[in-house]
Order: sequence, then structure tokens, then C-alpha cells
Amino acid sequence: MSRAPADTGFDPAKPFRIQLLVHRDVGPIEKLFISFALGYQLPQQYLRALPAAPAPDLPAGVAEVTGQEESAAHQALWKRIWADKKPAIAVTAAMLTVLTLIFFFQSLATRNARAFFWFRMGFLTVTLVFLGWYANAQLSVVNLMALFGALVSGFSWQAFLLDPLTFILWFAVAAALLFWGRGAYCGWLCPFGALQELTNRIARALHVPQWTLPWGLHERLWPIKYMIFLGLFGVSLMSIEQAEHLAEVEPFKTAIVLKFVRAWPFVAYAVALLVAGLFVERFYCRYLCPLGAALAIPARLRMFDWLKRYRECGNPCQTCAHQCPVQAIHPTGEINTNECVNCLHCQVLYQSKTICPVVIKKMKRRESVGSAVPRDLTGHPNQPKPQPAE
Repeated sequence: MSRAPADTGFDPAKPFRIQLLVHRDVGPIEKLFISFALGYQLPQQYLRALPAAPAPDLPAGVAEVTGQEESAAHQALWKRIWADKKPAIAVTAAMLTVLTLIFFFQSLATRNARAFFWFRMGFLTVTLVFLGWYANAQLSVVNLMALFGALVSGFSWQAFLLDPLTFILWFAVAAALLFWGRGAYCGWLCPFGALQELTNRIARALHVPQWTLPWGLHERLWPIKYMIFLGLFGVSLMSIEQAEHLAEVEPFKTAIVLKFVRAWPFVAYAVALLVAGLFVERFYCRYLCPLGAALAIPARLRMFDWLKRYRECGNPCQTCAHQCPVQAIHPTGEINTNECVNCLHCQVLYQSKTICPVVIKKMKRRESVGSAVPRDLTGHPNQPKPQPAE
């Protein structure tokens, strides 16, 4: 039961309006908000007439519902939601800050291979548990279709501000696309992507065999996710509701939002993708994800190329190409940024003194030069004796 505080100036003898703001789910993480208003006035038998009181000018005692009042109600709602989620917003901001520093100082971050591996596993665990299962901040291709629909029918920020973490992540993704491409989200901030990689790591620890698809087949499977995205986008132009049903090709709602508590066909589909990922790392990300395809298209506009390569990469060295977790490096040595998830494993190999042939060759050259310098009994290079002045 709701009560009006005494200091609000509410007068029950005057006509008033009750407004109820409700929402329903229309997609994996999309909500549709609708407001219902009911005007009311106490019956005359409960009122005592006062001569000086002006008669209310309302048809049938129903107050007019104005657009300004409804907009104010929406604004008050999203502000309250943001205030209630301050701790979650702070954690998300901290994650984005740490990830940005890792990308900017990637040479320093990847210098120690073992430390970087455990850092990445820890970050992915936080992404899965906190962003995914706790906060349900799993982005979806449905968000993009809703955004396009809003731009066509009349854009309003308030509809997107109702989910703070999703709004922050989309803002961060938009900025990251210009700097690093889609991999900043797909490789680090996607809860389902994190779930795939963590389960694959467990499978590797249990000696589950890993399958490497032939390059020709692998390259021909890449376009599937782009076809899926374009198909969903085309359907959304005719019926957004039908597109949202077809967007169940994304297992995000089942595995992340609902935590596998759903009808068995949806659970079986999500589990099948995870099982495939035990043998082919990030199987869904590589070949089926329409969200990854949608992010890869604008990522072509990125302004910088951060991943370092040697001239010997690809010819003759194939070490990074063979060890890339998602086979995003061509046999010729180029990195396909449309498929790269920015795991930075190639940057670990780039500095490895035991794996990278280029680094090993440089170290041997330094050692050979150093061994050619005459040294004294203490191991220090002999210094030439100064000649007496003539």
C-alpha cells in the first residue's frame, strides 16, 4: 500500500491522477515501458461544498495526462535506477579502466607470459560472474536492432538509460571500435565469450583434444555470422518482434541472463555450443555470433593498429598463426582484425625469449657479439690502456 507524505501538499478533495509505470521483456535484455494513468475525484457525497472554492475544470473528473509529466516520470525512474546501481557501475568502470590500461601498455602487460595468462583468466572470470550472471550486462544484437528502430521512429535517450550497465558497455564499445576493433568487447567483456574460453581452458587441463580446422574451411566458415546478422537485420525492418524471436540464435539469454533455467530446447542448444567450444576454442564466436559480425563492420574504421608484428611473421615464421586461439592470423602473417578478439597472445609470443624465432635470433647475436669482446679475470671487458702523450 502506498501513502502520500504529509508535506507533499496532496489534497484528496481535489481531482488527482494515479500513474503506473510498468515494463515487460521484449528481448533477451530489452524492456518496453508503458505508463497507465487513471484520473479520480471523490464522489460529491463525501465532499462539503465551500462557496469560495473554484469549480474544477476537468471533464468527468479526469485530469489531463501531459507529455511533460510522463517524460518527468521516465526521467525520475532512470535516475533512481542509476542511484540504486552505484556499486555495480563503479565495478564496471574499474574493469573498463584496467582494460584500457592493459591495451595502452600491452608490451609491459604481456612481458611475463605466466602472469598475463592468470590475469586474463581472472578478468574473464569477473566478466562471467559479475557482468554476466550477477548484473545480466550481456550485450545482444537485439540492442542494435532496437537502436536502429529508435533512430527511425524517434530517438530517446531515456529508453536506453534504464539499464545503466548496458548503456555504459555500449558507450565503451563504441569508443573501443575506433581504437582496437571488436576484440575489446568480444575478447574481454562478453560474458558468453568468457564462458566459452574458461570452459575450453578446463577442457585443455583435462587433456580434451583440440581440433584445428584446415585454413581453407575455417576461412569459408567466417561469413556465416555475417549472413546471420544481415538476415536478422532484414527481418527487423519488417517486424522487430519476429527478429527478436529469431535472435534466439544467440544463446546469451539462456546461458547468461536465465542461467540455463529455461525450456530444454534452449538449454540443449546453448550446451551444444559450449561442448563444441571444448574442442574448437570459441566455436560460437568464430562462426555464428551475429553480434560479433555487427561489431566487426564498423570496426573497419579503427584509427590505430596496436598489435606488433615482425617482417618475418608469416614468412617464414608461422608460430603466432599456429598458436592464435581463434585462428585470426593468416598464413602470410597478417592479423584479420575482423576476427581477432584481442587476447594479446600474439603479443606474448612477440616478446618470448623461448618461442619467437626472431627474439631468439637477436639474443644469440647479442651473445656472440658479447663473447667476442676480450674480458679480464673478473669477467669485465678489457679496456684499452691509454697511450702516453708524445
